[in-house]
Amino acid sequence: MEQKMVNLTINGLPVSVSAGTTVLEAARSAGIKIPSLCFLKDANEIGACRICVVEVKGAKSLVASCVYPVSEGMEVFTNTEKVRKSRQLTLELILSNHRMDCLTCARSGKCELQQLAAELGIDAVRFAADSLPPQIEDSAAHLVRDNSKCVLCRRCTAVCRKAQEVGVIGCNDRGFDTHIGCAFDRDLAEVDCVSCGQCIVACPTGALQEKDDTDKVWAALADPAKHVVVGPAPSVRVTLGECFGMPVGTNVEGKMVTALKRLGFDKVFDVDNAADFTIMEEGTEFLSRLQSGGALPMITSCSPGWIRYCEQHHPDMLDNLSTCKSPQQMFGSLVKTYYAEKMGIDPKDIFVVSIMPCTAKKYEVAREEMRQHGWLPVDVSLTTRELGRMITRAGLLFDHLPDGEFDEMLGLSTGASVIFGATGGVMEAALRTVVEVVTNGEMKPLEFTEVRGTEGIKEASYELPGRTVRVCVCSGLSNAKKVLDGVKAGKLHYDFIEIMACPGGCVNGGGQPIQHADVRNWVDLKALRAKALYTQDEGMTLRKSHENPILQQVYREYLGEPGGHKAHEILHTHYIPQQRYRTE
Repeated sequence: MEQKMVNLTINGLPVSVSAGTTVLEAARSAGIKIPSLCFLKDANEIGACRICVVEVKGAKSLVASCVYPVSEGMEVFTNTEKVRKSRQLTLELILSNHRMDCLTCARSGKCELQQLAAELGIDAVRFAADSLPPQIEDSAAHLVRDNSKCVLCRRCTAVCRKAQEVGVIGCNDRGFDTHIGCAFDRDLAEVDCVSCGQCIVACPTGALQEKDDTDKVWAALADPAKHVVVGPAPSVRVTLGECFGMPVGTNVEGKMVTALKRLGFDKVFDVDNAADFTIMEEGTEFLSRLQSGGALPMITSCSPGWIRYCEQHHPDMLDNLSTCKSPQQMFGSLVKTYYAEKMGIDPKDIFVVSIMPCTAKKYEVAREEMRQHGWLPVDVSLTTRELGRMITRAGLLFDHLPDGEFDEMLGLSTGASVIFGATGGVMEAALRTVVEVVTNGEMKPLEFTEVRGTEGIKEASYELPGRTVRVCVCSGLSNAKKVLDGVKAGKLHYDFIEIMACPGGCVNGGGQPIQHADVRNWVDLKALRAKALYTQDEGMTLRKSHENPILQQVYREYLGEPGGHKAHEILHTHYIPQQRYRTE
């Protein structure tokens, strides 16, 4: 059906857009930027902050362009004196209740409020609250909240509720006392937050930030008694460059490796290698369930935010979870067992650091279910942002660094592990191995394009000898809820489900580089970052996990068969029901 078009003028410029388009979107299509603060496309479209106001001929007052639809013959003015003065006054009032310690704020230089002040010409704040004290809440493993920097844009509450189906934060009280918090102002650690960090990347200011664990890593690097090993996750190589102004989707694997070595790590391995082990164990587990009548559908266990959500909201489905550890935890376990034994190092003297796109990994590293022989597999999990800060503080000119290579032993990976960072990547990697094992032949074509893409829910069916295998891929916990509710109701039927807590998968994780809403609203970050991973996969010689020669060697020399006793002891775990609210 043909889309109805609407004709209007913006600042005298003729513009034609689809019916239903907002003034903000229409202006953007005409190359005109209207500043905004609370607006987050498809998440928070509430017209609350009034920064995006414009004049519309015939309207009684200024209108919020982010929610005001275009109409035929409309005349819009985005840069009149009335508009400019209104925006300036509104921003000054917002700043009057904002603690402005910009020089020491973690978001300095990447703060949308700071940028707005510069764009709108705010050179003084008449109503500044100079004595506003910090309001710190840091009970959770992954996050620090400072409500003295909150501007009540409600972007965090929108993504927590709409995208993640968790909704543990919202507006409390009224008037000047309005603030963001949990119900009854409980600490975040006392409610069913899943530590996904989507609220952090949605926040326009320094009100929300990940807990910075870089000091722990600096201390380990300076300790001569510690053998410090680091490993980055698959998606980090295509997002780290954004911390240094590189275009979205730039693959900086070589520079990242060089930077890690120059920071002083004793060994720089690759969590991609552990992802290949994940596929071997998960694929073996899936085939065992398929052939021996285990709990189906089997659901992936790579995403700790998803695991926590399942433990809290769907404990009746814990038997459906794969018992495999996440690649992060497999990485740490292999370093402190296989690598430690090979090198003759006591595991207690090895300090393992992971570089993750995910704030929930900070929660995962401390899970007691992961403990082996008195030690936890990973000592510290840093986000992509934290690594970026370490590189900057070390004085490394990232864009000038030569390309380096991962250290041997646990540094070789395949294309299957690279695509783990995108939604559908784990499923595709597993299928590449499972189908080839079952058919005992080489697959062609190698790609499973049906499970690719940034859609929230994807389905596909594949014919294996004697059986049709039905798979589902979903990302974002709101989509996970839809899928699980459908499975429980008997309306959806799958054999294998991949679930990632963050919409779009790890490329859009809560620990990834902060991007201004003006980028998030108009650029498909998930697609650009994922494309870089698929491009790397296509250029690799080894593209199936079971072809990894290092993996084959470790199984042959140390682990035995995939899914065997020793592999299960080192690479598997268990999950337990958790309270949604702390009661003690």
